[in-house]
Amino acid sequence: MKAIFRSFSILRVIIRYRLDVPLLGYSLPLPVRLIFWCMPWRLLVPVRGSVGQRLRLALIDLGPVFVKFGQLLSTRRDMLDDELAEQLATLLDKVPAFDSQQSKRLIEQALKQTVVDAFAEFDDEPLASASVAQVHSARLISGEAVVVKIIRPGIRRTIERDLKLMRLVAKVINVAVPDLRRLRLHDVIDEYEKTILDELDLQREAGNASQLRRNFENSNLLYIPKMYWHLSNPSVLVQERIYGVPVSDIAAIEKAGISRQELAKRGVEIFFTQVFRDSFFHADMHPGNIFVNPSLPNDPQYMAVDFGIVGSLSQEDQTYLARILLAFFNRDYRQIAQLHVDCGWLPADTKVHEFEGAIRGVSEPIFSKPLAEISFAQVLLGLFQTARRFNMQVQPQLVLLQKTMLNIEGLGRQLYPQLNLWETAQPILEEWFKRQVSPKQVYRQLKQEWPDLAQQLPYLPGLVHDALQQSARSLPVTATVTKAPKSKGHWSGLIGLVLVLAAAALHPIPLADQVWVAPVSAVLGFIGILILWNRGNH
Repeated sequence: MKAIFRSFSILRVIIRYRLDVPLLGYSLPLPVRLIFWCMPWRLLVPVRGSVGQRLRLALIDLGPVFVKFGQLLSTRRDMLDDELAEQLATLLDKVPAFDSQQSKRLIEQALKQTVVDAFAEFDDEPLASASVAQVHSARLISGEAVVVKIIRPGIRRTIERDLKLMRLVAKVINVAVPDLRRLRLHDVIDEYEKTILDELDLQREAGNASQLRRNFENSNLLYIPKMYWHLSNPSVLVQERIYGVPVSDIAAIEKAGISRQELAKRGVEIFFTQVFRDSFFHADMHPGNIFVNPSLPNDPQYMAVDFGIVGSLSQEDQTYLARILLAFFNRDYRQIAQLHVDCGWLPADTKVHEFEGAIRGVSEPIFSKPLAEISFAQVLLGLFQTARRFNMQVQPQLVLLQKTMLNIEGLGRQLYPQLNLWETAQPILEEWFKRQVSPKQVYRQLKQEWPDLAQQLPYLPGLVHDALQQSARSLPVTATVTKAPKSKGHWSGLIGLVLVLAAAALHPIPLADQVWVAPVSAVLGFIGILILWNRGNH
């Protein structure tokens, strides 16, 4: 019965905001078109505003779960027109607060102690209220000012119910409006389900915050509040309260004497540092979650909250993404096309020269603008839209990255419209490349891979024996065995064997505490086996 009533509620919202109108613009089956044309609301309910405006208001009317879905959908600019995407991007995640007495009961159930025992002070008036959680200010017994975040009661059941209805609506749309199948609504809903269910686990959010705090522990670029683990669990999170200026409050930032240009530049630096240095980035950096430290006007510092959504890239994705951006900057379209194939984003049988031509057609108009006006996010968007025509599969990690990049660029342009993102990002990317091939990074990589190499050491004698046998079989048969010349192959085989034995000798347990042993042993063993293998093949 609840599902039936909810379905009628959705139908009421569709009628109220006349969301049937845009559907008539598609090639609907004739019976469906006739049903829409005969509906009485076409005469009774006027159409007010654009499609994007009406959809935005409808999602707000349907409640926080749909608002959150609209926010996620707004990041898929590869599927939506600009006006619709912009309207969805303005959705504010503000919903009515629930009763403070209920907040206290939920806290006490989660912490197994009374609010009075856990906190010296607790403000009944919510500090903020969002889709899945509510926040109250408090003070610990030890005196620290904190905020307490509580998951909304019954929100999981609401989410599960609305997800079922969303899938039903998506199925109906796919059947009734074949042109909209390109939106891949089921994939978007699956992505949304994972995102919002992750946000329901506040212990996971606290873990994300702790990791980000460690990554920027000795940096003045970004401040992450401290988590209080003894008062946190999946339903309740207690963290240090920060006192910052909202990044969208330009007047307050100017009043504090903070350089907007430097602030915008550091925002871009923070983003690329998270993506390329740490491969762990805050993926929900909208203005409501980002603040500026007013106590450091001469050394601008950001402060962040809400870590329910984070993103990560593999080392391969990092490398390809950095190379693609730098290749784009150098207008090397051939390399961009080849990189998309090499990293597996496009099918191996893709005709690289055709993809190169498509990229050139999209990219050259972008370079007609001044460099400072070229958007990183729009560059990626253009590349991904073009790649989709060549059967590129959606890469979830890149969608999240693009969403975050749009947020960062939006903030940067708002703070300082003349911001040159290329000028800011290029040195970071080039420095990252230098570090990737530095001796320190090579040593770190060898050290990381050494445990796997060490497990293969017991098999080295057998490998050496097989290699030597193969080498012996490949020696030419001579009529006499006396005074046989020592060929280069003989010496190479001997050198390879010596290197392998030296590697094995370096590996005894007593030497394990010496940091240089593992990489040196690995290098010697690898070179030795390579020599023996090469000797065997000749």
